[in-house]
Amino acid sequence: MVWLLFLASSAVVTLAATKLAEYSDIIGVRTKLGGLFVGTIFLAAATSMPELMASISSFRSGAVNLAAGNFFGSNMTNIALLAVVDLGLRRIPLLRGTAISHSLTAALATVLMLVAVTSIVLGGVPAIGWVGLDSLLLIGLYFAGMWLVQRENNANAGPAVIEEPADDFPSLRRGIIGFIIATAVLLVTVPQLVKASLGIAEITGLGSGFIGTALLSFVTSLPELVAAIAAVRLGAFDMAVGNLLGSNVFNMFGLAIADFFLLDGAFLSLINENFVLVGLLGILLTNMALIGNLARVQRKFLFIELDSVAILFVYLAGMYLLYLRGVGL
Repeated sequence: MVWLLFLASSAVVTLAATKLAEYSDIIGVRTKLGGLFVGTIFLAAATSMPELMASISSFRSGAVNLAAGNFFGSNMTNIALLAVVDLGLRRIPLLRGTAISHSLTAALATVLMLVAVTSIVLGGVPAIGWVGLDSLLLIGLYFAGMWLVQRENNANAGPAVIEEPADDFPSLRRGIIGFIIATAVLLVTVPQLVKASLGIAEITGLGSGFIGTALLSFVTSLPELVAAIAAVRLGAFDMAVGNLLGSNVFNMFGLAIADFFLLDGAFLSLINENFVLVGLLGILLTNMALIGNLARVQRKFLFIELDSVAILFVYLAGMYLLYLRGVGL
């Protein structure tokens, strides 16, 4: 019954989050927010909403490690999904074929993850009320980084040329209503997904931290995969890469926002210290993607991108290492 609830809630969450991203795109186009805001910021935030909602729901169930595994595990999963999409293209190298400015987004994600990992290593930081100063620092770095990314994008793009949408393009009203409905569906369904995840952790004995890192993070990252595949089919390769890398940035921002909903103390000071390893694996994978974006030398064997193969190998090896270490038990 637990597995059936998990599969059913996963399907609903994935569909609702995908629709959330679709309606976010409509709002972005109709309000003329621009390509970067729609791709790296707005779309990434929309597809990352399940991670934030699942983690807040985990707090209500007393499963802090499940929430931590969801955030940190999603960062690992997003890079693995980026590699999967890259391998599926065959002829077109996704990482080294897109704009080099994505390296700035990857670097920002690395900085935010490094701050979070450092906080866990310190074992506790001062707090204002119940919110840790580390969370406030992450929020400040997020907005500063997004400002820098947008400035860089505007400098490279030159004068902005915003095309008018086609006559049959959905209206802003439809986008807003759809966004609200999709959000409401997520609010109802995500607690069931968290409940099922906790049930699986209890049945398997793997622990909520590992289930959050390996299983829950995969489900909450599926909207990013759907959005990336849709972008690739449209030939919008930069949007696909920007969405997945931008989601890693938003995950760390979401982690900080979630701290406001955890009244028992600072989020990062309450989780298992083994999440340092999860965070470091996320940093490693993100930097592998960063190198793949920066290095323009061809690295192919037959039609296989070696960068993507290496990323998937490290991801799977990392998951096995986390299993052996019993992360989050």
